[in-house]
Amino acid sequence: LERLEGVDAVVHLSGKSLSSGRWTEERKRIFYESRVDTARTLSLAVSKLRRRPSVFVSASAIGFYGNRGDQPVDETATVGRGFLPKLCDAWEKAPAPLRGTSTRVVNLRFGLVLSPRGGALGTMILPFKMGIGGRLGSGRQYVSWVDLDDAVGMVLHAIRTPTLRGPLNVTAPMPVTNATFTSTLGRVLGRPTIIPMPSLAVRALLGEMGDALLLQGARVEPRKALETGYTFRFSALEDSLRYQLGREEAGGR
Repeated sequence: LERLEGVDAVVHLSGKSLSSGRWTEERKRIFYESRVDTARTLSLAVSKLRRRPSVFVSASAIGFYGNRGDQPVDETATVGRGFLPKLCDAWEKAPAPLRGTSTRVVNLRFGLVLSPRGGALGTMILPFKMGIGGRLGSGRQYVSWVDLDDAVGMVLHAIRTPTLRGPLNVTAPMPVTNATFTSTLGRVLGRPTIIPMPSLAVRALLGEMGDALLLQGARVEPRKALETGYTFRFSALEDSLRYQLGREEAGGR
């Protein structure tokens, strides 16, 4: 505990990757422990400090909302149904030891963070470069994305904005459908995107994980970020992809 005394802010980002394999019961247990248990343990430690930080920022995800179709949702929306919303709900409740203390708690509901160094985009680059990328299922499910730079920026925004409490959607203000995401990535890479993967194939290959992460989606709006003055570096998907992949057009975008 003495190593935490006097720190200004604590940021908790722990969590085993959800896309690292099929969701067996054992993997679900690991997902829970690596998120909920660690957040609870750290927040309990912080609550016992003599000089507590002013803010405890804890990761969550837009999986909280579940499958919402094309209905816009913001931080006021209720929790969805299924394993992922249940996991995110427990994740956000984990810092309960800090309720009633002077430490402000912010739950970062991350969308799809765009970076070629990992995550979903990192795994998509090779098949798309090979010309075998395509929409998933109907392609109508929404992808609520955020540029890596804005994801980091919004963590800092949560720390520096004393009026922010509770959930904060870490997503760009212009979510797109899977079909639009696919065609935009193909255009940036200069590759065709004509080979779709049917829903049945996704479910057969990836099971519950494929259904929850790839075939379902939510049209998430970053209402709190905009209301508290956060300025997005990248609001348009193509601009973000060109920046992250080093494909800016002549003259800059």
